[in-house]
Amino acid sequence: MQFYPTERIGLFIDGSNLYSAAKALGFDIDYKKLLQMFAAEGQLIRAFYYTALMEDQEYSPIRPLVDWLDYNGYTMVTKPTKEFTDAMGRRKIKGNMDIELAIDVMEMCQYLDHVVLFSGDGDFRRLVEAIQRKGVRVTVVSTIRSQPPMVADELRRQADIFIELQDLESEIARGPSSRDDHRPYPGHGNE
Repeated sequence: MQFYPTERIGLFIDGSNLYSAAKALGFDIDYKKLLQMFAAEGQLIRAFYYTALMEDQEYSPIRPLVDWLDYNGYTMVTKPTKEFTDAMGRRKIKGNMDIELAIDVMEMCQYLDHVVLFSGDGDFRRLVEAIQRKGVRVTVVSTIRSQPPMVADELRRQADIFIELQDLESEIARGPSSRDDHRPYPGHGNE
């Protein structure tokens, strides 16, 4: 990776996008290892994780992860999903976090030298261009190795550095022994 020891780094993780990319590549992410890896590359200022949550569910499968991340070094940015019916009468659920992520990047970029964006969403190309004009380097982490590729070509071209998610697998993948690490209270459960 191309980082400098004195760089102030900010991680901005589009949760659903990163989850989909990792799943397409066949592995789960160990978020503790992910944080440690980037903290070793420079001065990690903040790690944001963005996800929408279904508020009306009794149990959300993502809730334990959200709670774990919140207690373990991540700044969580969540909002409730919205339910609507499309023109064909199908029930749809919407939970886009693009605006929240973009606002946080713009607010934080004055305190950062390097933004690491975990998303392949082409809508972020203009955001990347805007913060580059402010002198901030941008790394995009996603994958071109899935079918179809999960990173928009225009985003990949705009980034200063593109990191193939699969190339990080050996450093950030969850192994069988770390499966319990993402419970809200590690060590409690299947004893």
